Amino acid sequence: MDKPKVFFVLSVDTEEEWDWSGPFPNDNFCVDNTKELPAFQNFCQELQIKPTYLVDYPVANDEYASQVLKSFGSDNCEIGAHLHPWANPPFFNETSDFTSHVINLSVEQTKQKLNQLIEKIEANIGVEPKSFRTGRWGINGDVLKLLIDQGIDVDTSIYPLYVNDHFTCENASRVPYWPDFQNTNEAGEQRDIFEIPVTCGFNRSSTSLAQKLHKLCEKPPFNWLRINGLLWHTLILRKLYLSPELCSENDMVRLVKSKLKNNHSVFHMYLHSSSLIERVTGLNNEPHARELICKRIQHVVQYLTSVADVEFCTLSQVKASMTTGRA
Repeated sequence: MDKPKVFFVLSVDTEEEWDWSGPFPNDNFCVDNTKELPAFQNFCQELQIKPTYLVDYPVANDEYASQVLKSFGSDNCEIGAHLHPWANPPFFNETSDFTSHVINLSVEQTKQKLNQLIEKIEANIGVEPKSFRTGRWGINGDVLKLLIDQGIDVDTSIYPLYVNDHFTCENASRVPYWPDFQNTNEAGEQRDIFEIPVTCGFNRSSTSLAQKLHKLCEKPPFNWLRINGLLWHTLILRKLYLSPELCSENDMVRLVKSKLKNNHSVFHMYLHSSSLIERVTGLNNEPHARELICKRIQHVVQYLTSVADVEFCTLSQVKASMTTGRA
């Protein structure tokens, strides 16, 4: 039996490191994690992975970090843009949880920040970014139109199944699509910017049913009984993410299996560059952080290549492959 043809893309939010449980940093940004990028890029090239580094302002503004990214070359990776409102000039006020999300800024504020971000990436890394992700997820039609004006034609700000106090991606498409400007969780008629969501789901092939059960168990009285914890430990139901900073290699393989059963053709893994060093974000406190992240990635890639015909792509390459010649 022929193996299914699939795309594998790895996107990296390439950004400053800080404790995510604390306040948003406004100055003195530290980007020491970028010192791990050369070794990480070598690892990726050994596996034929072509990372897309979504670069934010503090990284693009750092001489060492920008030169490292510039040295990788366009044949081995892609440089995109990543907007952190609290770290990207011009600054308008102190960042709150609400204004830390790009979609909650005014259109004019977002435009000014995006202009400075793109200019810095072009000046210091020498590329015109074609892909983008908001900091802390979420996108709307106004931001998409600003991206198009900047020449960006791939967005990856949709985090399927994710809900917070400020926006929801719960019902967003879990496969790549052309987002509607009025409701970016759904497909529309425009053909100027393509959405490639990150991969997440459950260890069950019926994602919608699994999500309903998972949400039900978050409410009383089921949450009092910690039913979701019981379902997790018994492997009956696990909510999973194709991210080596959030999931073990075995859980990511479980997710891959469920997606293959549903004939998904794009596997979009993601991580933060700050996870390449330990004890800075609160996510990864294990020693030898980069080695652990790489070990998990390698395990997933080895499994996927054993069961599928894998094409390793950047975000822009996935978009080109899926949309060329299509209406």
